[in-house]
This record gives sequence, C-alpha cells and structure tokens, in this order.
Amino acid sequence: MKTRRDFFKSAAALGVLGMAGLPLAVRAEAPFSTPASGGDRHYWVSVTEKIARPVLENLAQRELKRKMPVEEKPGANRTAFTHLEAFGRLLCGLAPWLALENLAGDENRLQQEFTRLSQSSLDAATDPASPDFMNFTTGGQPLVDTAFLAQAILRAPNALWKPLESRVKRQVIAALKSSRKIGRPRGSNWVMFAAMVEAALLEFGEPTRPERLEDCVRDMLGWYCGDGAYGDGEFFHFDYYNSFVIHPMLLDTLAVLKKHDAGFAPALAVEVKRAARYAEIQERLIAPDGTFPSLGRSTTYRFGAFQTLAQIAWWRQLPEPVKPAQVRCALTAVIRKMIEAPGTFDANGWLQIGFCGHQPALGETYISTGSLYLCAAGLLPLGLPPEDEFWSAPAAQWTQQRIWTGENLPADHALRDTRQVTVPALKRTS
Repeated sequence: MKTRRDFFKSAAALGVLGMAGLPLAVRAEAPFSTPASGGDRHYWVSVTEKIARPVLENLAQRELKRKMPVEEKPGANRTAFTHLEAFGRLLCGLAPWLALENLAGDENRLQQEFTRLSQSSLDAATDPASPDFMNFTTGGQPLVDTAFLAQAILRAPNALWKPLESRVKRQVIAALKSSRKIGRPRGSNWVMFAAMVEAALLEFGEPTRPERLEDCVRDMLGWYCGDGAYGDGEFFHFDYYNSFVIHPMLLDTLAVLKKHDAGFAPALAVEVKRAARYAEIQERLIAPDGTFPSLGRSTTYRFGAFQTLAQIAWWRQLPEPVKPAQVRCALTAVIRKMIEAPGTFDANGWLQIGFCGHQPALGETYISTGSLYLCAAGLLPLGLPPEDEFWSAPAAQWTQQRIWTGENLPADHALRDTRQVTVPALKRTS
C-alpha cells in the first residue's frame, strides 16, 4: 500500500504536494491509501483530496482568508469574493461523494474526515463572528457562489444539512436570504443563481419569491436553442456555460420544485432529456488522447466544463448509445491531462490559473484563485457507489477513440425537441 503522498510523489508531473502552514496533526490524520493498481476510482478520490484539502482544512480552522493566496489579473480586486468562490464551488462538486453511504476502508475514512471538515467549514463561512465569515451581499459575484453553496447542500442534505446544529442552520439560511440584496438577474445564465438560492430556501421550509424562482426558471427555459443547448440569454454563446451552470442548476432546481409540487414533473422530464443530449455531445468532444477544445469564457475551470456529463452519469441518465464505462474512461483521461500538468498547483497545493498548467493570461478579470475550484464539479460521479457499473465495468473506449480507430459507428443525430415548456406557479401557503 502506498500512502497518499507516496502515490503523488511517484507521479512526477503532479508537482509539489506540501501543505505549508497546516498543523501536522491535522495533515496526517487520515492519508488516503492509493494502490498502484487501485483503478480509476482510487485516482479520482486522490485527486479530490489534493484539490479539496487546502480549502477545507484551512476554512474549518477559520484560517482560509489568512492562508489562501489570491491570484488574479492586476487590479481585478477579487479578494472580497474569492473565498466564497473556493468554498461554494468545491463543495458543489464534493457533495455527492460526501452523501454516499457504506463506503469502506481508506475511502470511508477520508470521506468521513472531509464531511466533518465541510460541516465545520459551513459554520466558519456563515458565522458573523468568524474571521472567515464570507461576503454574501456586496457586489454581484456573491449571488453566484451563494448559489453554488446552496446547490452543494441540496446535493447532500444528509451530510451537509441534517447533521448541522440548529445555530449553524440558522446562519446558513440567513446567509442565503442575505444574497437577495443582490438584485434579480436578467438576460443571462445568472437567473439560475437566484433560482438555485430560492430552491434551497424552499427545501429548508422558508418562504420563497416567485420573481427569483419560477420566473427565473421560466426565463432560462425560454432561451432553449435546440439539440440540448440553451442560449445565455437571448443569444447562444459557444462556451461551456451550458455545463458550468445552466443544465446542472436547472436539473437541481426543477428537482426541488417537483418534490414540492408534482406540476413541475413535465418540465423536469424535458430538462433531463435535454441535459442528456448535451452530455452525449460533451462525451463526443473528448479526443482520443483526453484533450478537449478550449472554447469561450472561463476555461480555467478546467474539467468543471464537464459538469453536465458528470451529473447525467451520476443521475444514471446517460442516453442509450453512451455507456458509463466509456464516460468514466474519457473523464479520467481529461482529469489526468489537466491535474498532472506542471503548474496546475502551487508549491503549497493551491490551484493556479490555467487550462493546462499555469496560464495566467487565460484569467479574465472575474477569475481568481477561488474561481478555479469549480473543477470539482467534474467529479460528481464519485457519488455513485464503487459497485455501480460506472466504476465496476471494464475499461471501454469512448466515442472519438472508437471512430478514430476505424470502428463502424452509427451517425450522430440531433435531439428533436419542442421549445415549449410550461412552468407552473408554486402553490404557496403565505
């Protein structure tokens, strides 16, 4: 058995793993053992630990603002936003794994450690007396990452909500409600951030505002372009925001709405079909060597670009031609390409701006260190148990590998779909 550090030390391209500034007792609490032949799941879990540990350990100790570096474009002034970005986005990706029951061995120990750290971090981030109390109200950006935090809790209520003390629950609800000070977004994918926050409040038994929930969902569904893709507002953008935000937040928001009112079931069913088609297209974007096109905004979110493919796999909704094993192998190839590129992490284990390595020029003015942790959203299939077909089936070639080796595959076809989706008003008692 190799320890976590032995494993990464043997992979020269992974860079330095040192966690400077972290107490040794915490650092050594539960190293994740990764056998040389541990397989794809072991690799994904080791990547999860490498990405998540600096954020969660420091935030749980209320030292994130003091310890996390803030890389950004000169003059961007993102320090007020970057810490909530790191926490909300990271937890959004980790949540399904934290929620998984009946894990065993080293993975179970690591999961339980990270669950405890996540719960302590929720307290630290929402306690007004905490030095790591986060900005939920000032500027527009906090609405975005309050939504990712809300999405995380909804994805793992048994790990990230039900066990919390009543005091911490009140803090979280107050933080979500405070983001309403940021006006209702219009004309872009930002409508889903308001809707996601309201969906969480609905689930937590709080009154919601239709102009920030149903109206926002109605806007987003109205921008459907066809073949599984939405416009980012009135116009289509050739980037990955259908995966970073639009499909995942539509799926999770509509799932909550359906839970509270069966009248939303048809809208959710249509959206699942659209998201599955978009996931099918995403699988086809992965080249035989595990690369994929760097297109449009926010490519520094790295393999977070595949959140929709990852979520559809986690929900077991992959369309018939796409097998779970080929998605696992394709995503593993992508993750390896990106996570092992020299410069992906700094000497203390924090992510650095880039798509493949350290490429600061790719960082738009809204990008900083915290933004980069949306890559964790590509890890959602860890929410499937190890015995699930996604993990247990033999390795399989993905579509582009099969086509480029001459296999005689059927042609791809667009999804024939109506633009019309009815979104009812939620039945409110007050």
